[in-house]
Amino acid sequence: MALLRIAALFVLVIALAACSGRDDVDTQLTRERPVEDIYNDAADALEAGQYARAATLFDEVERQHPYSSWAVTAKLMAAYAHYMRNQYTEAIAALDRFIRLHPANPNIAYAYYLRALSYYEQIADVTRDQRVTEQALGALTEVVNRFPDTPYARDARLKIDLARDHLAGHEMMIGRYYQRQNLHLAAINRFRRVVELYQTTNHVAEALHRLTESYLALGLTEEARRTAAVLGHNFPGSPWYQDSYALLVPGAEPAEPRRTGMLARWWSSIF
Repeated sequence: MALLRIAALFVLVIALAACSGRDDVDTQLTRERPVEDIYNDAADALEAGQYARAATLFDEVERQHPYSSWAVTAKLMAAYAHYMRNQYTEAIAALDRFIRLHPANPNIAYAYYLRALSYYEQIADVTRDQRVTEQALGALTEVVNRFPDTPYARDARLKIDLARDHLAGHEMMIGRYYQRQNLHLAAINRFRRVVELYQTTNHVAEALHRLTESYLALGLTEEARRTAAVLGHNFPGSPWYQDSYALLVPGAEPAEPRRTGMLARWWSSIF
């Protein structure tokens, strides 16, 4: 029993010492100081990759000197420090607050862009729920619409294409699953969404082929022929078109149709 008491006391002493050490560190970061000193320390911590320390110090700038000219920039820098720590929820919350309180700030375009990146970095693979992908797409689109002539908009446009391709991939995954289960009407709904909503992605040719397969499985031969025609006119060299043609005309080689590149017009005119 005596040995157990000694061991327990030793553990308690170690725990108290650790807590005391943390308190000392927190006190050093949060003690009252001139705004320039706190901001410069925060900037040094950020440059050194000490993002947790940097976020705390930038927050201290606002807490201790809320009406200084440094405080507004510190809010944005704290959000950036959270972003660099992969603390995207904290970064988004800080950026939402910055955007709400300082809509005319010279750095407002960057705030919107960083907010969009914080969503974008959370995009999961196509087998997972894509709600955050839709949030990223919305935030990136807002950057393009609000600040079209900035470098942020140029990068956002590239990421919009990737996000849309991701959403299309998710629809294709679900459509293929329904198709394997012989739930062809449900599959058709998914593949049509890809064709109608994500026409600039790399998934459209396969979606048209899968539609052709599903229509044939339901005995809707005319719809299958129309879909294959859209596929052939827009993706004449695609293996997906060759596969669709083989389904409709077994043993025949597909003719090489003239490529139009007018998917939306063809699709809407046929269906």
